[in-house]
Amino acid sequence: MWQLAIPRPLRLLALVVLAVVVAACSRDSRSDAARGPVVTPASYDVTLIAEKDGQFDYQDVPLTAQDLRAALNYRKEQGLPMKTLLLKRGEKNRIKDSHIVALARIAVALEFTAYLEEKGEINEIRATTKAEPEPAK
Repeated sequence: MWQLAIPRPLRLLALVVLAVVVAACSRDSRSDAARGPVVTPASYDVTLIAEKDGQFDYQDVPLTAQDLRAALNYRKEQGLPMKTLLLKRGEKNRIKDSHIVALARIAVALEFTAYLEEKGEINEIRATTKAEPEPAK
């Protein structure tokens, strides 16, 4: 029987090439907008506190995502400042994904910038809308 013997350095080279190809394919795919630096303002127009069950504390009133959107839309219609919003962790409740998703949707709809503060660090919530599908030819 014939057996193909591959020299050890050639096997090592093949392994390195394979590792480089896998690393190139699994590279971070976030957009340039998502990678940009966060520039936080000195003050925020609205401050929210995360409450349980995905609710928000706005001016000492617990609101659902729909109620919050209506309250912020009313604020915008009244001509009050509505450019920046900060979401903070509650005393007993942490910021959950449901808070972030709801706030991102509201921020896109009402065209303001949302930030969240956790563990003393402030991050911007950046959301993008889906591009419209191209018409079929």
